[in-house]
Amino acid sequence: MKIANGHEIIQLFESWSPKKLACMENDPIGLAIGTLNKEVTKVLVTLDVNDEVADEAIQKGCQLIIAHHPPIFRKLANLRTDTPAGKLYEKLIKNDIAVYAAHTNLDVATGGVNDLLADALQLENKQILEKTYHENLMKLAVFVPDEYAEKVRFALAKAGAGHIGNYDSCSFSTNGQGRFRALEGADPFIGEIGEMETTDEEKIEVVFPQSIKNKVLKALLNAHPYEEPAYDVYTLAVETKEMGIGRVGTLKEPMTLKQFAQFVKTQLDVPMVRLVGQTETLVSKVAVLGGDGNTYIHAAKRSGADVFVTGDVKFHIAQDAQNLGLNIIDPGHHVEKVMMKGVADKMVQLCSSSKLSVEFIQSEIVTEPFIFI
Repeated sequence: MKIANGHEIIQLFESWSPKKLACMENDPIGLAIGTLNKEVTKVLVTLDVNDEVADEAIQKGCQLIIAHHPPIFRKLANLRTDTPAGKLYEKLIKNDIAVYAAHTNLDVATGGVNDLLADALQLENKQILEKTYHENLMKLAVFVPDEYAEKVRFALAKAGAGHIGNYDSCSFSTNGQGRFRALEGADPFIGEIGEMETTDEEKIEVVFPQSIKNKVLKALLNAHPYEEPAYDVYTLAVETKEMGIGRVGTLKEPMTLKQFAQFVKTQLDVPMVRLVGQTETLVSKVAVLGGDGNTYIHAAKRSGADVFVTGDVKFHIAQDAQNLGLNIIDPGHHVEKVMMKGVADKMVQLCSSSKLSVEFIQSEIVTEPFIFI
């Protein structure tokens, strides 16, 4: 195991929850404060970054904070250290603590906030509430000398190309002859400078998601024996890897709205919830979205959900849901705290696989601003 630097940790984090998944315009995600160009042995995972969380990071010797809610949400007109926010930023910078924010990208990511909430509510047959991201498939066609075809196929498969449904290492080959002449300055693998050459080759074709294009091409160039391999890469009119915000699933057994509200309180560890709907109505299909779900009530209704679990529901939105016949349970915004354990567990796994020695600590500071009486 080796000590990691900040860049290595965030590179692993973004392999799971990349910035491109963010579904809010101008979402201020990524490195917000400090630098990643340093050794990191301890990371604090938190929902929010406030003064108490900063003190906790200092006390526990953390060099990096990974937060769900960005500490700088709007552009700064100035950086004054005589304001509460300015004092917080000053404290973090003086103690060389970097802050990285993963907001709506972590909401969308597989295994992120909304999957964690759906799992906490024990939902089965999970689906996306609303699609926000997809990738197109790409195809690589490359010409390889016969005796090197297997080596190149293996390298492409190892890089993730040729994965179709529940199958991997998928490829198609055709045989033919390649012709070329090496010019002055070349270093030909086959043939001589200035001589026309003909060689038996295989044309190997594989598909892969757009997001791993660079990884696939790097594997190809490393495995191919030619100085200048001939290959084509093009985009297919086939979508893959659909991802989105919120989740929809079914309960193991139907419950009344009142029973399910109590279940939500227990599972999400909140002191109270707000309800819209008739308490004795039976619910079976559930939509859930962490944080503010006001703009998704129609998506929840279209999904066929009997009840929508989300936070920060406004008065008129509640009336709209009532008119739609959609039950709502509002457990508050702070239920997104499930991300602390989820992120810490995932990052321990990723760093362990990469042989990086990093400790991930879940914040013990309660950042819920409301007191319930």
